[in-house]
Amino acid sequence: MAFSPSTAILRAIPGASILNSGVEKFALEDGSAAFLQQMAAKGFPALAKLEPAQFGKLLAAAEVAVGAALLAPFVPTKLAGLGLAAFSGGMLTMYFRTEEFTKDDGLRPAGDGVAVSHNVWLAAIALALLLKRGK
Repeated sequence: MAFSPSTAILRAIPGASILNSGVEKFALEDGSAAFLQQMAAKGFPALAKLEPAQFGKLLAAAEVAVGAALLAPFVPTKLAGLGLAAFSGGMLTMYFRTEEFTKDDGLRPAGDGVAVSHNVWLAAIALALLLKRGK
């Protein structure tokens, strides 16, 4: 299945980045996994019930799946966009539910929230893929 150049760019750049992040997370130490789990649990409290190592493997697998779907040419663009929308939506949910990530207005990033707020770009890419016509 051939992609237009714009579709290839929208899929390849975030796909490679997310895939790499997921592969690296398979080697997370328990302390790092626990830290990420604490952040994620602010957005999704049920995640606190997992063991840190279990959470780390689950997060790694999810990132690998989303990244690979974006990179795989046989995965339809809208399906890859839907996966990216779910991923970025999860990250933004954590961002908005973590009080210290935003300024008093609850929207603009503060301190540590800057890095997480950049997931808005992934959400925009996901929407572009979902709204794209053709391949």
